[in-house]
Amino acid sequence: MSNIAEGLFATLFPSDCRLCGVPLVNVSRLPVCEECLAAMRPIGGEVCSVCGERLPSALAVSGDHDAARCGLCRRSEPPFARALAYGSYDGGLRELLHLLKYQGVRPAAGVLGRMLAEVIAEMAPAFAGPVVVLPVPLHSRKLRQRGFNQSELVARAALKINRADSQLVLDPGVLERQRETQSQIGLTRHQRRENIRGAFAVAKPARVAGFEILLVDDVFTTGTTVSECARVLRRAGAAKVWVATVARTLKTDATFVVHEVDRKEERLARAAFG
Repeated sequence: MSNIAEGLFATLFPSDCRLCGVPLVNVSRLPVCEECLAAMRPIGGEVCSVCGERLPSALAVSGDHDAARCGLCRRSEPPFARALAYGSYDGGLRELLHLLKYQGVRPAAGVLGRMLAEVIAEMAPAFAGPVVVLPVPLHSRKLRQRGFNQSELVARAALKINRADSQLVLDPGVLERQRETQSQIGLTRHQRRENIRGAFAVAKPARVAGFEILLVDDVFTTGTTVSECARVLRRAGAAKVWVATVARTLKTDATFVVHEVDRKEERLARAAFG
């Protein structure tokens, strides 16, 4: 009976998993099989207590309050209190983010939102009071092109799951991208920092001054975008800025991976938006 049901489903609703190509046998708005979703796991091992980079056990060191920090965070204090991501920006998780971001498969936001909700829940004990949740904004032209801000969709999905936490308030109009920047793809860390400088502004200062801010983005690559947002928010009087993302590039895996991801994203962006 199971085989008959699967055959009937495949006949009436022919579709393959958009990640691995295996025929789907369950009705779902998200064209991704359960096996691919189950393979998307949280980052394992010890991570930097500030930026979330994975620390090789042989290089992990303890800083203040016995919290492990990476070399970069020991040399220079980031403008955010802590950044945390659910998984590594590779494999199926990267492809799922691409389905949402470049192919407009909006049901992917629900799955990504569940991942983000886990990140927020882990950070929540450190929140001191009401927290204003801000998705990293797109420039108005890019928003018109794409039709949605993927970071806002994922943030809304996460807050639906964490709806019992009344201290989290989403307000996507607080932060705005006032200048359109060139693509960060292929740029060095210094070039990314210069490219993004001055791109963001606080549109509602009263929603920032004295409040803790939770900045949400889909991917943490080098941290230049969220760092620039955090600096702008701190200058506007934010008490503290936290950063939560679905994925992050782990530089300890291999340096060339970052460049491979950059090149693939550039191809996808060109195909999606011309």
